[in-house]
Amino acid sequence: MVKKQFKDANGGRLAGTPPKYLGTQAKAVWRKVVPFLEQESSVKRIDFALVEMYATQYEIYRNAYDHILENGEVQPIYKSIQNAAGKVIAHDFVGYKRNPMTQIYDSAVRNLTKIGSELGLSPKSRSELLKIVVPDNSKNGKSAAEQMKEFLG
Repeated sequence: MVKKQFKDANGGRLAGTPPKYLGTQAKAVWRKVVPFLEQESSVKRIDFALVEMYATQYEIYRNAYDHILENGEVQPIYKSIQNAAGKVIAHDFVGYKRNPMTQIYDSAVRNLTKIGSELGLSPKSRSELLKIVVPDNSKNGKSAAEQMKEFLG
């Protein structure tokens, strides 16, 4: 028996069940996004990696946000003061530094926006899909926008 190519497995559709190796939040996003994508766009099984990246970036975004909520956007910096014997006798406050999780959060948000746009998950990207025009020699002579409007209702 010959195994189907990856893109043809599951009838060419994405699996509704997320991969086992995804984290809890990434799995939840997968379960929400895949049905929407299959209903609203022409996503195929070959787009698996994009959907996986979207789900994992969402989990990174949420974990970073939770850390920021717990520890704040900035963290205090202290300088240790030692006595002659080398024992720390005080800590002087010298200012604040940015919590490194804010950079991870920012990067995940940018990635979510970019990948989500690729998948048609933003209102702007969905509207841009409606503006695509198919040449007049298509089967029914309708533009892609007209076909998308019919498809999406």
